[in-house]
Amino acid sequence: MGDETILAEFRAAGALLEGHFVLSSGRHSANYLQCARVLMNPDRAANMARRLVQKLPRDLRSEIDLVVSPAMGGLIIGHEMGRALGVDAIFLERPEGEFTLRRGFAIEEGQKVLLVEDVVTTGLSSRQAMDAVRAEGGVVLAEAALVDRSAGEADLGVPFYPLVSLNFPVYDVDDIPPELAAIPAHKPGSRKN
Repeated sequence: MGDETILAEFRAAGALLEGHFVLSSGRHSANYLQCARVLMNPDRAANMARRLVQKLPRDLRSEIDLVVSPAMGGLIIGHEMGRALGVDAIFLERPEGEFTLRRGFAIEEGQKVLLVEDVVTTGLSSRQAMDAVRAEGGVVLAEAALVDRSAGEADLGVPFYPLVSLNFPVYDVDDIPPELAAIPAHKPGSRKN
């Protein structure tokens, strides 16, 4: 499943949006990936997870004890990655701004974790999620994501395995091109800050 095939899956699901979007990082873009739409089909979600697992080195796959994902975006792909790897998958929530485990979820001291996200733009959410995992005693081995839209610039501090890497231009609020600024901005992500 090459990059173009994966993008075709996003387009077919109506998940590759065009317009003016404020990303969870605060940056602006003419493109937005609504991964929930591409993952709403269980067969497609399972297939993407299997492909993403194949991107992981074999020795890493055998070390993973647990998949952890930040909710909401990483929840579905994290669950499917757990299924594909044959390990449990849990998720972190941000009810009051910081990632935390709820719903009776726990991470055992020293448990080896694969963090799974839908999209990585700056890596901020990923780093915050990793901090929460470490605070619970987990050891983050690596991160996997459906999409890296950081142009390879996200510094996660662990090996990073995206299914596809995209380089859609992103702009700081004071550097938005006039043609994009002329379109009303929408913030479709789950993070409010």
